[in-house]
Amino acid sequence: MVTSYVHDRPIRALASNLSDTGINMSSISMLAPPPGLVVGLEIDLPGLSDSIWASGQICYRKDDRMASGLGVRFLAMARSQARTVRDFCVEMRRKNLGSLLARIRA
Repeated sequence: MVTSYVHDRPIRALASNLSDTGINMSSISMLAPPPGLVVGLEIDLPGLSDSIWASGQICYRKDDRMASGLGVRFLAMARSQARTVRDFCVEMRRKNLGSLLARIRA
């Protein structure tokens, strides 16, 4: 789950892809911020008690009837939290690769 802060207004979104450089998320179309806007982000990662705080720029927005797909590039984040995001991404890749290899071997 991700909360973006647009002009100090919280907007909840679902994260579908996370990397150490940005995040892809879906938000309700009429609330989604436009491309180019810099927003604050609060990211809840599974298994962590503390949220990750960052600022990011909306790089693209693809609207659907109900939701908008948003691509956000991180602009600023505390070094310790950037390390946490990177470690989380590496661990998820490792787990996904392990399950993929297990299916191939079966």
